[in-house]
Amino acid sequence: MWRFRQEKPGLTSLQLTIVKNFWAYSQRQRAWLRSDAAFLRWWMLNPVSDGFQLASVSDAGWHWSLRRNCSVAPAQLAWVFAGLSALSLAVAAFFWFQGAVLVLPFAALELLALGAAFLATARHATDGERISLHQGRLVVEVESAGRIHRSEFAAGRVRVQPVSGHALVEVAGDGRSVRLGRFVRADLRPVLARELRQALREG
Repeated sequence: MWRFRQEKPGLTSLQLTIVKNFWAYSQRQRAWLRSDAAFLRWWMLNPVSDGFQLASVSDAGWHWSLRRNCSVAPAQLAWVFAGLSALSLAVAAFFWFQGAVLVLPFAALELLALGAAFLATARHATDGERISLHQGRLVVEVESAGRIHRSEFAAGRVRVQPVSGHALVEVAGDGRSVRLGRFVRADLRPVLARELRQALREG
């Protein structure tokens, strides 16, 4: 009579792959949960004050820093321009020695136009608006092409003009006015106006 040996069941390669993938997925889930818990602890220790979205609130008052969305720094633009110039001049020099003498002047004109465009971009890379409210004074600094225009108002006499649609926010007082919100999205300008009004009431 034949006797069949009963082998212990084992994992096939497919089952082993599924188990490994499930284990890796569970580890990632645990890491995400730990990061979410860390963020929740930070948020509880550093809550957003009174619902301010654009302003940073501290003992020194209210501060808004609105900057141009610039993904390339001026120094990086200079390196890019230097690389493009070297490549373009090398190609133009090659054709010059091949007898095509008109390539070099056109390459020089192209580099001049490109340099002018890069210079205009670099000059406005640090443009922005800084607003601070402290001890009854509202200070507005608008930077454009390296020039800073500073306006200071008495907080009690400042009016934040109503925003119609997505127009700029106008701050007026003491016979002067400044328009703000150039460097935020159009849908956030009403938020900026609301926060300014709220800060002026509380300040």
